[in-house]
Amino acid sequence: MSDDSIQARNNVSISGRGEQVLMFAHGFGCDQNMWRALIGELKNDYRIVAFDYVGSGKSDLSAFNVSRYATLDGYACDITDILDELNLVNVTLVGHSVSAMIGMLAATRAPERISKLVMVCPSPCYINDLPDYEGGFERDDLEELIDMMDKNYIGWANYLAPLVMGGRADQSTVEELTSSFCSTDPLVAKTFARATFFSDYRELMADCQTPTLVLQSREDSLVPVSVGEFVAAKLPHGNLRILNTQGHCIHMTDPALTNAEIRSFLGAR
Repeated sequence: MSDDSIQARNNVSISGRGEQVLMFAHGFGCDQNMWRALIGELKNDYRIVAFDYVGSGKSDLSAFNVSRYATLDGYACDITDILDELNLVNVTLVGHSVSAMIGMLAATRAPERISKLVMVCPSPCYINDLPDYEGGFERDDLEELIDMMDKNYIGWANYLAPLVMGGRADQSTVEELTSSFCSTDPLVAKTFARATFFSDYRELMADCQTPTLVLQSREDSLVPVSVGEFVAAKLPHGNLRILNTQGHCIHMTDPALTNAEIRSFLGAR
């Protein structure tokens, strides 16, 4: 596949200026547009690469393949495909939610291209494994959520978006996320949802040697604070910052705060 076709496939956009490259990977049910407030504060000092996973946003839906994207490995291949075609090195990958683990997979495979990771509200496993691990959900709860996608897709989006955004988000932001959920092809959404909510990457974190900033919201309905603590502790070079805010999409609700943490991390020796 050629450079142009991969960039078109994933709707790659490049902006900003500066020698250091930041690549932004969106979460489940979202697209690169969700990063716009954060990118607006960073593009004056950094080269920015944003994209949509195949099946999301304005990507090429015809490139979607259920077998490739049934696990997070397929999404990690989207990232490494883009990095290879653009021949980028020393990239800081900023991944929201499930893209934190996708980014970890990509960094483990391509350490020569990804030099740092920023994980925004990450989770390696959403399912409780008590007494040692509280992922936030029972398996039956997640099966019901997936089942709801089949029975009432619009109702599912209207239920999940406010939960994800949290109490601080204004109505327009909640509506934007709801619209993003609803605009995603149902087959793509269900495939991505299963890959997201039923994956378990806890055992692989020890293999990631990439310096990583873990940004965790103090109140997150999807990811308990204990998960952020777990991620930072398991990563060989993890650095945890618990932000005094609410919600799972802090890059949308608190872009200035998120921006400050990223800049501090990138400036650290």
